[in-house]
Amino acid sequence: MSIMMSDWKQTLVRGANQPALTPAELAVGFVACVTDQGLIAVQGDDAASFLHSQLTNDVEHLGADEVRLAGYCTPKGRLQATFTMWRGQDAIYLQLARDIQPALQKRLSMFVLRAKAKLSDATEAPANAVALGLGGGLAEAVLQTWFDALPQQPYSKVSHPLGTVLRLGDAFGAPRYLWLASQETANTVAPVLAERLNVGGGDAWRLASIHAGVPQVTAATQEQFVPQMVNLELLGGVNFKKGCYPGQEIVARSQYLGKLKRRTALARIADASVAAGVEVFAASDASQPCGMVVNAAPNGEGGVDALVEMKLDALEQGDVRARSADGAPLALLPMPYVLDKLDV
Repeated sequence: MSIMMSDWKQTLVRGANQPALTPAELAVGFVACVTDQGLIAVQGDDAASFLHSQLTNDVEHLGADEVRLAGYCTPKGRLQATFTMWRGQDAIYLQLARDIQPALQKRLSMFVLRAKAKLSDATEAPANAVALGLGGGLAEAVLQTWFDALPQQPYSKVSHPLGTVLRLGDAFGAPRYLWLASQETANTVAPVLAERLNVGGGDAWRLASIHAGVPQVTAATQEQFVPQMVNLELLGGVNFKKGCYPGQEIVARSQYLGKLKRRTALARIADASVAAGVEVFAASDASQPCGMVVNAAPNGEGGVDALVEMKLDALEQGDVRARSADGAPLALLPMPYVLDKLDV
């Protein structure tokens, strides 16, 4: 993002300095400037086949109007990154946590070899300079101020002269959108967005993603999870019929042989300091952690809402606490999708 304070920043980034929005406020309708996400552009004749050989999802058959989740694993099947990916006019885009982008981009580039593919940082490209996250009951109507047609299904997109709009996993029973726009467009639309929607900071977008049940690997959690531990395959982020990729054998074995017995759940924790990477403990076994916080965001009520990976036994028993068996308890909340009984 540009360091110069432009009009849209004066209007929307102020949300970062206000009290955190609550889930109820997000559910009504919100807009947030998303600044913690990086964007990699992969260009070249072999871009799709190269990524297809590296990621957990099918890239070769990624449609022009589709959005997909994917993971990038170590040879041991542990997630180094999670991506939101889509096709642009001349590139395939991978959005990921900005704190891991430089190292991940460099690592992926090492494996290009003779493939006709080039990776570049597209985070500050003019067309993608501003990322606006919108959601809640009012968001669709507000976006229709500028867009005649919006994505009709989760994980689809529309391209428009005013930018690219991705519809991601729904949250609070309403669509959730990411609008990638130029600074000029953002300057134009920011006053209307701020007038008609609750304005939040980056934490608001993370909170909405958490309530959508969509995990993101960050620096604090790299190489901690096999994809199924964070429900990635439940979100369509793993294709078990595609060809090989790093860690594919471990991921497939976990799916079909049930080796892990872990899942990720949504929880409210009355401890504002809880963050990604914090371990959680079951009261029935205080000697060792039963899981780890994947993502957390302030909930506007003095604590955080979080996605927490944990053993199925601990999830079923329910008495789980942050940092130690004497720490703040986790109050489990309903997930927006069904956690099946796959023992992972």
